[in-house]
Order: sequence, then C-alpha cells, then structure tokens
Amino acid sequence: MTFRFILTIVLGLGLGQATAANHSLRVDAGQHERSITPVTFSLPETGSTHWQLTGPGGKAVAIQADGHGSASFIVDKLAAFETANYKLAPAVKATHGNAVNLVEESGKLRITVGDKTVLHYQAKKSELPRDDLEPIYRRGGYIHPVVTPDGTVITDDYPHNHKHHHGIWFPWTNTIFEDRKPDFWNMGKGTGTVEFTGLNGQWSGPVHAGFSSSHQFVDLIAKPDKAALTETWRVQVYATGQAYHLFELESVQRCAGGSKIQFPEYRYGGLGFRGHGQWDGVGNCFYLTANGESDRIRGHATRARWCHIGGRVGGKWGGIGVLCHPSNFRFPQPMRIHPSEPFFNFAPSQAGDWEIKPGQDYMSRYRFVVTDGRPDAELLERLWRDFAFPPRVEVYAAE
Repeated sequence: MTFRFILTIVLGLGLGQATAANHSLRVDAGQHERSITPVTFSLPETGSTHWQLTGPGGKAVAIQADGHGSASFIVDKLAAFETANYKLAPAVKATHGNAVNLVEESGKLRITVGDKTVLHYQAKKSELPRDDLEPIYRRGGYIHPVVTPDGTVITDDYPHNHKHHHGIWFPWTNTIFEDRKPDFWNMGKGTGTVEFTGLNGQWSGPVHAGFSSSHQFVDLIAKPDKAALTETWRVQVYATGQAYHLFELESVQRCAGGSKIQFPEYRYGGLGFRGHGQWDGVGNCFYLTANGESDRIRGHATRARWCHIGGRVGGKWGGIGVLCHPSNFRFPQPMRIHPSEPFFNFAPSQAGDWEIKPGQDYMSRYRFVVTDGRPDAELLERLWRDFAFPPRVEVYAAE
C-alpha cells in the first residue's frame, strides 16, 4: 500500500492530449514553514516511467516515481503561506542516482543514506544471541538496529529483562480470539507469536528506499495453530541529509479469516520501541513528549502526538522521536512509558476495549526522527507538522 499523505489536484489536458506534454507543479506550504520536507503527488497519466523536475531558479530536483502513479521529491525550503513553482516533464532515463539504498543480506534488509546505515529490518527469524534464551523467543519481522547519523546504535534486541522486546516491533498483548486469549507480545507464555511471512517488494532511489513485508499473528492456543491477523508493513527511509535520519512505518492489519479479534483495555500493546541496553535504569533514559513532559512517571498514560526517547551510548547522546499520525485510531494515542527501562509504546488499548472485525483494515502510521545529541522539540514539532499537514501539491498542463 502506498503512502498518500498529500492532497493532490490534477488539472489540465485529457489523457489523449497529455501524452508528450510538459507540466507545471505548484507546492503550497500552507500555514507552516517547510524545510527538507518529503512530498508525494499523483503523476499525470502519460505512460512515462522516468521524470525530470526543475525547481525554482532552474535547479534540477531529484524525483522518484513509485511505479503506481505517484512520485515523491523533497522540498528544500518554503516559508509559511508561500508557494513554489516547478517544471515537470517526462525523461528518457532517471535524472539522479540513488541516494538511499537497500541491500538484502543474511535474512535482513539494510537501508543506508549515502554511506550511513539508518536501520536493519530483521525479516526471517533471528538467531538467538545468548544461551539463556529459549527457542520460543525467536522471531523476525522487526527493525533493529536503528542507527544515528554519527553511527550510534540506539536500539536493543532480546534484552535480559524483557527477552521479547525487539528494537521497533508491533505485537498486541491482551486479546480475545474465538474465546481464547492469545498474547502476541509476551512470547514466553507460548500462547501467541508474530511471524514474518514474506517480502512483497523492496527498492532504492534518489528520494527514498524501503520495503513492503507481510506478517501474521498466530494463536498458539488453537489446535492446530491458527492465524488471527495478517499484517502488511511498508517502511520508507528518506534522503533528508546528515542532520537526522527520517523514516516512516505504515502497518495495515486485517482479520485472517471470518473471526474478529478483541482488545480489552490494557496498559501496553501495539507499536513498541526498545532502547539501547546502556539506557536501562532510571537515570539513563530520558523522555520528552509533545506536551513538554520529561518526567517518565507523569508522562505514562498521557496522550501526545509525539514522544522522544534518548540516552547515552558510550558517552554520546542520541535518541529517536516517534511521531503519531492524526489518522491513527484514538489519536493522540495514549503512551506506555516504562518507569525504569528504555521502553516506549503507543498503546490505544489504554483508552478502553476495542476490536477489529472481518473486512476492516486497521491502519497505523508513524514517522521516526533519529538524531544525535539531546532532543530538539522545535525540530520534532516541525517534522510532525510535515507528517500531519503536508504541503499541497497541484499539477497542471503547461501552457
């Protein structure tokens, strides 16, 4: 499923007239200042595979078509309430080389911006890193490690005090499925698990690189085992320069068959983040929410549009901002902030019982900002606005 965060208006010639036409493209910043802002828009239906984009002042701008009728580029700078005009034309070949690259290696996907690693996606079940881990804990379908621009790893995998935690992952805890109660989060119970089932696509490009993958939530209480939910991830990493890494995750979950799944009220479950082992302990991990709350006890069970989690690794500060899209269920979502461990979770089940019924899509969108140093609330707020209220893009036939 493609990301479509942009309101796109296509005006101009009909299909028959537009075959070889050049187009103009206008970006409207809206009421927010824009800086290094990814935008996506619908391409004219000309049948072209490659495109060239010329920005204000005649500067060539990297553009990337997705093969499904949309394209993306990055707006450099645009003041609030201002517009910028671009020229869009078909091209014989790609106008820019790849700035973001994905490679597959030993059951993992690695994505880099330039020569800097951003993240790994553990597709197949990982090997257990220690002898104290039982085979029941093995799993795939998660992101680890996540790396800052300066090269600091900020996530953990199979930590000693929560063996079922994995970098960035997305299980549910308290569920009811066909009168059984599988727990897909606490894998040591042996009642549920989440399995990687395949890669649907992967790509590199001048604007972004990423992948689409499939998972299934398996009820291990049922005899035989039975899938309760299927899930599709789409992860996309942007070429946003050296100051921070920016990537997003879209999850779409559906009932695997004709039975619904219920989620009774509970304090955690859903998108989770596990920080580096050196962040463990009350004085080693630091939080900042969009509400300005930095006390982890007071921040727990509150609702916010973003939360930053950070700490020191080898004496160096680093962290990650997790941004919640306003289309997400129960936005702004309640948060699980652990009182002593480097664990964070957007937990919609805190707000009460809910369910996914057959035929419904449960879609979640999150964007991640990975930085060195202490949290920058102004940066996080600006990037959340880009995510929640992107610039408006208009495409029309050139006169």
